Amino acid sequence: MKRGLRWRFLIVAGIVVVAIFQLRPTWQLLTLSPEERNELSKDELFDLQRRAINLGLDLRGGMHIVLEVDKSGLSDEEAEDAVDRALEIIRNRVDKFGVFEPSIQREGENRIAIQLPGVEQERARSLIGRTALLEFRLLPEQEEMNEIFLAIDNALAEAEEGEEAVVDTAEALLDTLFTETRPFSSYLRVLRTREVAVRKEDVFAVEALLARPEAQEAIPPDREILWGREEEEQTIMYKPIYVARKEPELTGASIADARMEIGQAGGGRMANQPYVSLRMTRSAASRFRTLTGANIGRRLAIVLDGVVQSAPVIQERIPRGQASITNIPTVDEAKDLSIILRAGALPAPVEIVDARFVGPTLGADSIRKGIRAAIWGGIIVLAFMFIYYSLSGTLANMALVLNLLFLLAALSAFDATLTLPGIAGIVLTIGIAVDANVLIFERIREELASGKTVRAAIDAGYGRAFRTILDANVTTLLTALILYWFGTGPVKGFAVTLSIGIVVSFITAIFITRMIFDFVTSQWEVSTLRI
Repeated sequence: MKRGLRWRFLIVAGIVVVAIFQLRPTWQLLTLSPEERNELSKDELFDLQRRAINLGLDLRGGMHIVLEVDKSGLSDEEAEDAVDRALEIIRNRVDKFGVFEPSIQREGENRIAIQLPGVEQERARSLIGRTALLEFRLLPEQEEMNEIFLAIDNALAEAEEGEEAVVDTAEALLDTLFTETRPFSSYLRVLRTREVAVRKEDVFAVEALLARPEAQEAIPPDREILWGREEEEQTIMYKPIYVARKEPELTGASIADARMEIGQAGGGRMANQPYVSLRMTRSAASRFRTLTGANIGRRLAIVLDGVVQSAPVIQERIPRGQASITNIPTVDEAKDLSIILRAGALPAPVEIVDARFVGPTLGADSIRKGIRAAIWGGIIVLAFMFIYYSLSGTLANMALVLNLLFLLAALSAFDATLTLPGIAGIVLTIGIAVDANVLIFERIREELASGKTVRAAIDAGYGRAFRTILDANVTTLLTALILYWFGTGPVKGFAVTLSIGIVVSFITAIFITRMIFDFVTSQWEVSTLRI
């Protein structure tokens, strides 16, 4: 074997090995059984998905969401770039969430279209649509809370058929609290955590009472009733209820960083429980230090979107601006909350105007039908090439198989997303690859018919066909690049696979088949060529 030919074989063999290695994670992921998938840890599965070919929304399943930004409450200056700011914040959240190949684009004046492959429906809604208004609010002393509850009870009692107030002191309220004789307090219970709470099924009734004008007038103008996160006690679900200052001491703008943490073993209530650790900005840390120093012994509520996440007692002055949000049920919720707080609050409320969930079953059916179309198309092409061009057609078929191998490996290496239109691009690539070989073989036939030797006919055939193949591939590649530049979503997926396929098919048609022909003619005296 000639030295130059040997090097070409080694280069091709090396590329084949690299391509197989690149596609190994994809093969592992596709062949995982449900039992094997469940045995993998979240980190192992994430790493496998990261190294495998990314599947688009139409193949993997996921969420398609259209958001509308409500700019009605903004000034003209704020509204000017509200949608762009919302888009960047949502993009930041999604990136930190770890979604593979999301599509986030602006639509029209006030809308944002989002595609999230492989994301659960409710988690996607919660992550994207929340405004994440974080506030730190001081809670009044227990005596003041009792007085407010007393005032609500008396106001409601007086409103019922003009009755007189039945309790006139906060101390008397404590004696009758949580009995069935009070309009408001009869719904209240004290949990083992010492929180005052309402049973979940009674929340609607309590909210109706609090919405009455008499109850609203009984609440001081600088105070507000807030709900906490649901808690379970003896198989019964409760919602804590709080009286808090209306004006926050600090807001989410004071947060420099937020991280999900797990409580250390032996750490009491926080042992092995997820929580969010907050770090304040430098200016906010100074205010937080003053706030905690002046209110030792009082409770400071951490309020997110109007719901009290936790209300710890200030035990001492906190000098470095560190805080924690506890009482978070799951690790995923803690992780999502930290993402939202780090990414920032949306500049305006957003409404989900369209949400479509593409199930994994539909995606699997699309993959199955797309692969079936590619296989049948490939079989027909392989059969035609073998029948019409005999042994030379077999060489072209070998190059076609390598073409598909290299194309899929390139998709994996470039982190490109494979969509259903992308599979159509792969099928079209098969035709383009075969077209190049047909041009070459027909040129070789013409040269053989003119009386040239096999070696001379091969050289002339490749030389004459090269310019035609190059022109055809360059024009098609330019079209694919234009589709990618101006297209969106599925059009881009088609353009990506087509572009990579054109480059790979050109290399396999010109380089690999020529290498095999050179090898055959250099090793043996070939007087005739079956083509």
